[in-house]
Amino acid sequence: MGTSRVDAGTDAATGVTSKDVVIDAKSGLAVRLYMPGDVPRCKKLPVVVYFHGGGFVVHSAFSDVHSRFLNALVAAAGVVAVSVDYRLSPEHPLPAAYDDAWTALGWTLASCSASSPEPWLAEHGDAARLFVVGDSAGANIAHNVTMRARKDGLPGAGGARIEGMVLLHPFFRGGELVASEGTDPKLLQRA
Repeated sequence: MGTSRVDAGTDAATGVTSKDVVIDAKSGLAVRLYMPGDVPRCKKLPVVVYFHGGGFVVHSAFSDVHSRFLNALVAAAGVVAVSVDYRLSPEHPLPAAYDDAWTALGWTLASCSASSPEPWLAEHGDAARLFVVGDSAGANIAHNVTMRARKDGLPGAGGARIEGMVLLHPFFRGGELVASEGTDPKLLQRA
């Protein structure tokens, strides 16, 4: 479940082009970048940093379902997107995913500068129009990284700002179950 991988390239249906970049070879942290078709040279676009779902244990930034979603989003919204392939549990328990998210956010912001070696973000990324997006467990990560940015400031800020956060089907759990969560005793155990 969630392991089907699609290669980066140009999506025939949307014209969006993607490529994979390793941003931390030691941890294996990588991202998939998405660029809409026919973007004029030096045109700055809003930046979406996206965290995939999968209950913290499945899927990746390279999964078919997330690639299809981001191709459609990038084409419709006219943004450049950075999809983060954070480390998964149980091999890398939390807070590894949160740490990877913070590292990826910092890399993204640094890459939006003219001196960055990442040409797509250097030429087209507008760090002053940054959106943090996630679905399911990724929404939990998006919330975590946005709250950390509020508390600690954005890494390497320099005019960067989070314009918005989008949480799609967020994966949160409180201390007490709500009625719709059922009465399964396993759900009552605290992590």
